[in-house]
Amino acid sequence: MSAASTAESADFRGPLDITRAATVVLDAESTVIGWSPAASELLGYGPSDALGRPLTTFLSVRPAGGTLPAEASGAAGPGPGPPSLVGNEIHVARTRDGRELLVATATCPLPGAAGASGPGTPDRILVAAEVEALLHWESRIALLQGLATQSPVGLAIYDTDLRLSWSNTAYEREMGQPLAAFRGKRAEELYGAGSFVTPGYPHTLAGVMRQVLDTGEPVLDLHFRGQPPSDPGRDHLWSCAYYRLEDAHGHALGVCEDAFDITDRYRVQERLTLLVEAGRRIGTVLDVATTAEEIADVAVPDFAATVRVDVTRAAVTGETAAVGSPADMTLLRVAERSAPGSGTPDPGLPASGPTETGRTDPGRPGASPTVTDSPDPGRPDTGPTGSGPTGSGPTATARGPGGTNSPGGPGGPRQPYPPVDYPPGSPQNRSLSSGGLVLDEGTLVVPLRTGGGILGLVTFDRGEGSDTSGRTPGPDRATTFDNGEVALADELAARAAVCIDNARRYTRERTASLALQRQLLPHHLPPQSAVETAYRYLPADDVTGVGGDWFDVIPLSGTRVGLVVGDVVGHGLQAAATMGRLRTSVRAFAQLDMAPDELLTRLDDLVGQPAEDRSDACGGAVETYDVTTGATCLYAVYDPVSRRCVMARAGHLPPAIVGPGGEVSFPDLPAGPPLGLGGLPFESMEIDLPVGSLLALFTDGLVEARDHDIGRGLDTLGQVLGDRSASLEELCDRAVSELVPGGTSADDTALLLVRTRALGADRVADWELTAEPVSVGRARELATGQLEAWGLEELVFATQLVVSELVTNAVRYAGGPLGLRLIRDRTLVCEVADTGHTSPHLRHSAADDEGGRGLFIVAQLVQRWGTRYTPTGKTIWTEQALPPAEAG
Repeated sequence: MSAASTAESADFRGPLDITRAATVVLDAESTVIGWSPAASELLGYGPSDALGRPLTTFLSVRPAGGTLPAEASGAAGPGPGPPSLVGNEIHVARTRDGRELLVATATCPLPGAAGASGPGTPDRILVAAEVEALLHWESRIALLQGLATQSPVGLAIYDTDLRLSWSNTAYEREMGQPLAAFRGKRAEELYGAGSFVTPGYPHTLAGVMRQVLDTGEPVLDLHFRGQPPSDPGRDHLWSCAYYRLEDAHGHALGVCEDAFDITDRYRVQERLTLLVEAGRRIGTVLDVATTAEEIADVAVPDFAATVRVDVTRAAVTGETAAVGSPADMTLLRVAERSAPGSGTPDPGLPASGPTETGRTDPGRPGASPTVTDSPDPGRPDTGPTGSGPTGSGPTATARGPGGTNSPGGPGGPRQPYPPVDYPPGSPQNRSLSSGGLVLDEGTLVVPLRTGGGILGLVTFDRGEGSDTSGRTPGPDRATTFDNGEVALADELAARAAVCIDNARRYTRERTASLALQRQLLPHHLPPQSAVETAYRYLPADDVTGVGGDWFDVIPLSGTRVGLVVGDVVGHGLQAAATMGRLRTSVRAFAQLDMAPDELLTRLDDLVGQPAEDRSDACGGAVETYDVTTGATCLYAVYDPVSRRCVMARAGHLPPAIVGPGGEVSFPDLPAGPPLGLGGLPFESMEIDLPVGSLLALFTDGLVEARDHDIGRGLDTLGQVLGDRSASLEELCDRAVSELVPGGTSADDTALLLVRTRALGADRVADWELTAEPVSVGRARELATGQLEAWGLEELVFATQLVVSELVTNAVRYAGGPLGLRLIRDRTLVCEVADTGHTSPHLRHSAADDEGGRGLFIVAQLVQRWGTRYTPTGKTIWTEQALPPAEAG
């Protein structure tokens, strides 16, 4: 905008003002005797051209009523022109260049002209202006009038001393009194308790207006919070603008204030912001307690002074939501948060009360816990599946293969959530009974509803009293809830209910998954005389915590031990279920004392069954694709007496062997095909393992990753295992940290470390006997003497019967030479070997049978017995429990 147009827009003189209008002096005969420069500018005639000529030369004789153009006629009613031109005559003026102008005129008689009416004597003055200019000026005057009387924006003018000198009607309404009652007061006298909340500006009215006066720079959209005199006790928020007023010479006259009440708009925006924040912060994890804490954190202190979240026990433990009467639900206080300086008594926990900080005292009996230390009763495991524990067997700790006992969060272990019981008539009890919202003065109770059931309650409490935290309270922060806030609370609760229900479903599914995993993997690895063990198990599916890799340590006859590790294609529940079937099959075959190659052959036959043979009870396929085919397995049997290990593999990686001196090797074990493919036989390899050797069985998830191949992983594993000074647990931790950084990988990971032991010669006694009847007595004598040497006299009688029966059967039904071996371990092992391949069977003899009762008697005297086939025949073995003193 140019300087000329700016000055023109700031000139509020009317177009018919004599100082700026076209002015003509007329005598009594309407002859022009005076002609102003403005008239020359308007019509183009100079004074010499106009003086002495009749007025009709320049203007039409009669007013142009009824022939006005559209812009002049407008909404004109009766009369010569539109309402804004009433009192003025409209004429058509002819300019020097022949154009016609529509002008408005006004006539003013001169004093004393009536007595001297001769020609050439001034009689009256006529002023003229274009109708368009007059209409424009009239609209500006209407604007000023509207701002002063009709505008909803409060306008006020303060002088240079910051005293109010003028205000419009809207400002008077805010003050609740006419202008005369407060004219001359300073700004701080009118809104002394208010302040600006927009950062970067002074907080007081005087400070902002003084800044505008000094700098001349206007400010726009400053938010001022305060209480108007017309509505004391309620905070309002205004959007304010300030600019300096100057006279024609640029001297400051004061400051103009424009203020518009945006309280309602601010509160709507505040609610929308809260909803956006709720969507961002509620439901970040699939955990019921954390979700409950998040809704409390979001709502305090912006929406409520205190928020309590009560969730049903079924929802916390992952069960189905209760849909019956309130008696079917037990509510637990899962989360509670109060703003500083606030807090109200809790009707659900009568013994609790608000503390100085607005939180109940956790140490007080029956008190409700705060959010930061909200306890968890029986809360199912939600932590990631870990690895094996320190020692020789798995436990339900962070290292257990089936899951973890998760701490309650960053604050430490959780304690049981306190149950809440609301008395009849309380808002919470009424909400449970009706299933809907209940508003009781400053308390709003909203049920957590989903799927037709109630998961719990959220109590929003505004409380009473002012905020002592030092935080500026929100505008119009009342102690009750309006309709919009009730709708907002319902939306918050609905979002929280969906998240809590998702967390409940996840908890249920994860609990089932972890229970399945614990049932499928070893619960406990009992201590073995043959080996010392440690392990780690890391599933790739960190959501369910289950996977398809497995390991096992199986006690076998003769103090031997079976070692197995396997890998099923895929992850998750389906792979875990398949892994469970394979592991159960391996344990069953291993109890039959099968050799590793024979065991894998039987397992391969089982996996290779046609899909129709593995259908469910309804005749449908168990799975849409076969995850069993392609599974891999490594099975090894270690004998601590001979210190030899026999192993075979089905498509699995060979084990790592570390000798007593720290040398690492990966034996060239014959590689059989993965299970279910068939076509090639499995081969076993027998290896001597000196005492103290380390055997590492693992799956490919440990040594293979996206950023390196198996060869590099095997090298790293060998370097870790070569440290002979470290314990097995330390070696497990190092291997996982080096090869699986972060504890997760793209594939399931299983690692089983085994350090071999040997039974001393003083704990093993064996003899060779001939296949003659006399050997039965000789066997009894040898066994009796050895037991007496071991101090096991209590077992002599039973052992004599066992030896007699087994040697007699060998002499009668098999061939020699015979072998008798006694092993004193955690049990007393008695073995009789022969060259026969027929296994005895336990049977019940009839009352008139003369024989067939010997093996039945043996079975009653021992803990367990069985048959083990060897390349040269078979071995019948029994195990007896040692006397308590010896066993300890």
